[in-house]
Amino acid sequence: MENENLLAIAREFGSPVYVYDSSKIISQYNRLSNAFNNVKQLKLNYAVKALSNLTILKLMNSLGAGLDTVSIQEVNLGLKAGVKPSNIIFTPNGVSLEEIEKVSALGVQINIDNLSILEQFGTKHPNTPVCIRINPHVMAGGNSKISVGHIDSKFGISIHQIPHILRIVENTGMSINGVHMHTGSDILDVDVFLYASEILFETAKNFKNLDFIDFGSGFKVPYKPGDIETNIEEFGKKLTKRFNAFCKEYGKEITLGFEPGKFLVSESGHFLAKVNVIKQTTSTVFASIDTGFNHLIRPMFYNSHHEIINVSNPKGKERFYSVVGYICETDTFARNRRISEIIEGDTIAFKNAGAYCFSMSSNYNSRYRPPEVLWHEGKAHLIRKRETFEDLIRNQVDIAVSFSKETESVSS
Repeated sequence: MENENLLAIAREFGSPVYVYDSSKIISQYNRLSNAFNNVKQLKLNYAVKALSNLTILKLMNSLGAGLDTVSIQEVNLGLKAGVKPSNIIFTPNGVSLEEIEKVSALGVQINIDNLSILEQFGTKHPNTPVCIRINPHVMAGGNSKISVGHIDSKFGISIHQIPHILRIVENTGMSINGVHMHTGSDILDVDVFLYASEILFETAKNFKNLDFIDFGSGFKVPYKPGDIETNIEEFGKKLTKRFNAFCKEYGKEITLGFEPGKFLVSESGHFLAKVNVIKQTTSTVFASIDTGFNHLIRPMFYNSHHEIINVSNPKGKERFYSVVGYICETDTFARNRRISEIIEGDTIAFKNAGAYCFSMSSNYNSRYRPPEVLWHEGKAHLIRKRETFEDLIRNQVDIAVSFSKETESVSS
């Protein structure tokens, strides 16, 4: 997408608006697939939580991807998008046994991450194959808020609890058909991930009838010029060699799985916003825009960096701006950032807005959530409408109660 395309989209659909480039999603999918082209059985399950629009799920399905889901609602979205139940894995955290049973009844692969539910599910459904989610206690990246492989993490069953898992499997007679690894996001060092993989291989040896090993994801993508990223090609070469050797030792060809989310969609996305006000204080120039952390929470929530470009004046002289939103809270997107000179009415774009951006948006301050647009084969396609006031009050109940007496009582 060129700047003129982004400006045309902002004019046609208004701002703020999310835009996704399908060609970038496709190229990222192919890049990851090609990195493991020497693996006989590879399965990429797209992490729906990153970006759950039905059109995006249909695109993933057309590429051959399965889905990694964390709620029964995400499962139902996948089914509505035409994904077969057998191509969906359910990897929840802290959900009820009832929800897991409902998903299992749909024919979806279950992935369990705690001993209590493992024992309960195995006791009631010993013939239903289950994957086990392991926490190897290996930290994936540098951001403590998104690297959750530490020993106190709520995700996964501790590697130190393998004896407990084996006891439950033996006592219930349940079937384990997969093992899964959780490390969190932003893998910076391929060798660290390979170290965690060795732990998963050792775990896998405890189960004799595995169909797959899922290595999770968390691949680092660049967020600014010169930023480091996971070397997928190096990683693919090294893990392929080790995985093929494991299959030979195991005596069976099994599937190598991943669950990429951010890697596939992050760089495809741009979030467009209009500048409402340029405000000069004694020390700062604020660019106040027509959105806030209700639409893009990552900078405030995770201290995440998103490159910001002035698409209305991309080659202008750079000045320092603090970009802030219109929410009645502190909602700062960037502090003293060098951006091409901005005037009121300009359109700016946040890069890397494909993953965990719209999917984490809200109606805080009673603001409408923005539309989503797919840029596909040179054309802009609306894939989600902008919300309206009717959407805002749709599920509110206007009860037929008079408050006049209570009001009079308070007044007196």
